[in-house]
Amino acid sequence: MSVIIVSSKLKIDFQGSHGDKLAGLLEIPDHEPSAYVLFAHCFTCGKDIVAASRIARALVARGFAVLRFDFTGLGNSDGDFANTNFSSNVQDLVLASDYLRSHYKAPELLIGHSLGGTAILKAAHQIPESRGVVTIGSPADAEHVGKHFVCDLDAIERDGQATVSLAGRSFTIKKQFVDDIRENKDTHVASLRKALLVMHSPVDSTVSIQQAEQIFVAAKHPKSFVSLDSADHLLSRKSDVEYAAATIAAWATRFVQESAAPPPIKVTPGHLVVSERDQRFAQNIQSDSHHWIADEPVAVGGSNFGPDPYEHLLAALGACTTMTMRMYAARKQWPVEHISVELDHSRDHGADCMECDESHPQIDVITRSISIVGDLDADQHQRMMAIADKCPVHRTLHNKLVIKTESV
Repeated sequence: MSVIIVSSKLKIDFQGSHGDKLAGLLEIPDHEPSAYVLFAHCFTCGKDIVAASRIARALVARGFAVLRFDFTGLGNSDGDFANTNFSSNVQDLVLASDYLRSHYKAPELLIGHSLGGTAILKAAHQIPESRGVVTIGSPADAEHVGKHFVCDLDAIERDGQATVSLAGRSFTIKKQFVDDIRENKDTHVASLRKALLVMHSPVDSTVSIQQAEQIFVAAKHPKSFVSLDSADHLLSRKSDVEYAAATIAAWATRFVQESAAPPPIKVTPGHLVVSERDQRFAQNIQSDSHHWIADEPVAVGGSNFGPDPYEHLLAALGACTTMTMRMYAARKQWPVEHISVELDHSRDHGADCMECDESHPQIDVITRSISIVGDLDADQHQRMMAIADKCPVHRTLHNKLVIKTESV
């Protein structure tokens, strides 16, 4: 399957559990996301590992917004990995969800890969808005990760720390890390009270499928298990990632909200209600029978969920223009096949502005280019162009306009 991904990638940062700045990447589709997703990467990995980036991209292509970040001391995040532990990773996830809640919308879907899945199971209890949790190749408890440095445990116990080799890289593991994973055997799966999807490969040589079985048996319904067949632990094959992402997206639609539309309210004909949707620039706009979104481009701090205010203004003029011209052509029974309008907004300043005066040194200019397709003679075409200036929105913009503002 070929998927065309159109999205915005926003580099974000927030304060982690140790007070350090954590680096994240928020990917948002070019339309209103069906839900926000928080993704936790595997042990000693990072947000840019192939599995994390591919799953995020595949979910964005299917309408989800995905935040992935580097845990403290990893990737582009500040801090010292040696001072972190499983508990601090859990807290980093909670702080990431707080960031989404404050700036966009709290995550409804939580996904964790390997030990990230174990952490996400525990963090889910502190993210009340989350409705679905997904684990991918995850151990049932944090202590399982200790097998990666089992030969160094005596040195860690004796000296308080040791340098261990993990996936070809050297990391300092302190005794506090070992003590913490031993104390975090229970991820409270039985009391999760959220929909759970467990994904695991039966040939995973890093985390055995028996670990997935423990998670699944401990969980209460609704729960699902999906075998990743011949996939390796890191989901290094693109086909495995695509399958995992497609399965997650299909599964999630039963448990997460598919629309961020506001609850319906009664709006009388001819009125509009505009309300904030993310405490930034995105706005819900409701009429008596429609709902749509206004926003600002990413470049100026918005999320580009919808047209900006001036684009709405141009759209109103353009739509009214074509409607008025079409009504006139129909009444005259003229052979007009198609009408299109292109509009542009700009401001003229000072000497460049022929319509300006001393009290108004600049003026807003809307350029409207109209195309009429049809077998019209010159007089008919001229009359159609004149009718364009008769559209109600055009006349409103040209008339003296008074806007009354009152507090309610």
